[in-house]
Amino acid sequence: MASVFANVLKVHQWAYENSGGLVGHRLLFGNPTLLLRTVGRKTGQARTSALTYGTDGADYLVTASNGGSPRPPGWLANLKAQPECEIQIGRRTVKVVARPTYPDDPEYARRFAIVDKVNAGRYTAYQKQTKRPIAVVVLTPVG
Repeated sequence: MASVFANVLKVHQWAYENSGGLVGHRLLFGNPTLLLRTVGRKTGQARTSALTYGTDGADYLVTASNGGSPRPPGWLANLKAQPECEIQIGRRTVKVVARPTYPDDPEYARRFAIVDKVNAGRYTAYQKQTKRPIAVVVLTPVG
């Protein structure tokens, strides 16, 4: 089942990228989805990840859940190494600065609730599957 879901995610991201954002913003489960574009910290190669998101004022919020895996997703380490990146929402691209937050941040619980609600409680379920705290990444538009 997990491999089927992984394949659905790949097709979703492919459709989003190859349609220039015309298709994909709300394709998967009806959740709003953005494309996060980072640079690989080891390879220097461009990387793209399709992620559900919430909004908090002008900021976009994504979670580094990795499906509840004990390991965070690779894109989180890329953002820590180079926080300046780009997101695509539908057909619009926005330059952002990323800031991972954790439970010791006073705004973490509020932000986690925002993205968890958008994702129908799946992030709460993922957090129960892993001992690591799942980061909520704040993507703040620049310029």
